[in-house]
Amino acid sequence: MTIDQTTAVPTDEQIRALHERYAPTEEAFLLVYTHCQIVCAVAEQLLDRHRSALDVALVRAGCLLHDIGVYRLYDATGRLDQENYIRHGMLGQALLRDLGFPDLVSRFCSHHTGVGLTREDVLRQRLPLPVDDYTADTVEEQLVMYADKFHSKTTPPTFVTTASYAAGVRRFGEEKVARFAALVEKFGEPDLLPLSRRYRQPLI
Repeated sequence: MTIDQTTAVPTDEQIRALHERYAPTEEAFLLVYTHCQIVCAVAEQLLDRHRSALDVALVRAGCLLHDIGVYRLYDATGRLDQENYIRHGMLGQALLRDLGFPDLVSRFCSHHTGVGLTREDVLRQRLPLPVDDYTADTVEEQLVMYADKFHSKTTPPTFVTTASYAAGVRRFGEEKVARFAALVEKFGEPDLLPLSRRYRQPLI
């Protein structure tokens, strides 16, 4: 797939084709692509408060592409490398760059983890990443990162409430709790119940 730099934001159809191309199994495709669709649906709920200040097409593409690097962590047997899962964002950004996508698209992959990873996080937690900041800097990146917090690709996949995520992120420090609270204040809370019912996945 070659990207025309004059139309750098891909369409939904182009993005689905990328997922189909790189997913090693049908199971992996369904897990990752469905998660990306759900994150996109969450972001669309939250867009109204900031629509005039956002590139809506870019937000949609960011949601649908942010986890494409997960496919690179599956081995030949279809097993996911959980120990190196933190690397999926960096792997996704490298994949999209190799395909010709500009940074404004590829950065969604490496800048959505948690509520933003700083170089201090990388050093303190000894993460298998190049020492750098992986924080969401634009409003579009912040929204994609935030929307991602409300769904988890666990077994089984689940929707995650604001309270549940806040409780879980506390183990990484009060600064992370405060950062998440600021995102809640900025973007509001999504209505997860209709999505939980539509996708038949539990809400925790």
